[in-house]
Amino acid sequence: MGQVPAASRTLRVLKFLATQPDPVPLERIARAVELPRSTAYHLVTAMIEEGFVTHIAEERRYCLGVAAFEVGSGFSRQEPLQRLARRHLAGLVDRVGQSAHLAVPHGRDVLYVVEERAPGRPPLVTDVGVRLPAYLTATGRAILAALPPAQVRALYPDRSAFVQRHGRGPASLSTLRTVLAETRQRGHATEDGEVTPGLSSVGAAVLDHNAVPLAGIAVTYPTEDEPDVGRLVREVTATAGAVSRRIGGR
Repeated sequence: MGQVPAASRTLRVLKFLATQPDPVPLERIARAVELPRSTAYHLVTAMIEEGFVTHIAEERRYCLGVAAFEVGSGFSRQEPLQRLARRHLAGLVDRVGQSAHLAVPHGRDVLYVVEERAPGRPPLVTDVGVRLPAYLTATGRAILAALPPAQVRALYPDRSAFVQRHGRGPASLSTLRTVLAETRQRGHATEDGEVTPGLSSVGAAVLDHNAVPLAGIAVTYPTEDEPDVGRLVREVTATAGAVSRRIGGR
């Protein structure tokens, strides 16, 4: 286990929880990382205090916390992902004639790290460095739809977590769950005037090897143009898939 067993045990717990589709009981964690139940309990308790694990009390189960989510997304905020994705986004813009962008999760927001503007297209609010509420954007919805429900619940525990831009979009966890269920069923995310009136977007998630969403890619277009949305969806999902494969993901 190396010279720092406590650190090794912590990392093993994080790696195990990252592979689980749903929250798991303590006994399962203890078996997976080969620890006595009491040791596992003290370890996850410390991780809960630091925000790396969330305890779903009513279910007596555990899942990754917001801190783990933010650390996991740290890679995608760094230059390697931007370098890998930029060429793919430029190709996407050339093919569809609309502006495209890549955003990474940042708590309840998405942070835009790459933007490729199409000639003659209207200006967007998604400049590099801009943060927007994830649940209002196509990139954010694609990311959230790929997360376990318990992580979404940890990010949005009550109505105070929701902020409106133009009086549209989810205002509660139950409404957000409906939006995310529809996103998963379609296989892509949509947004219609909730970020900027008159502009719509379609998006898809970039996934790592554990199907954890590292980023979202979206194309934004003037709603009144009525483009071939089916083609936009195919191009966006293909681009997200290509970037996922470049980082060793699915």
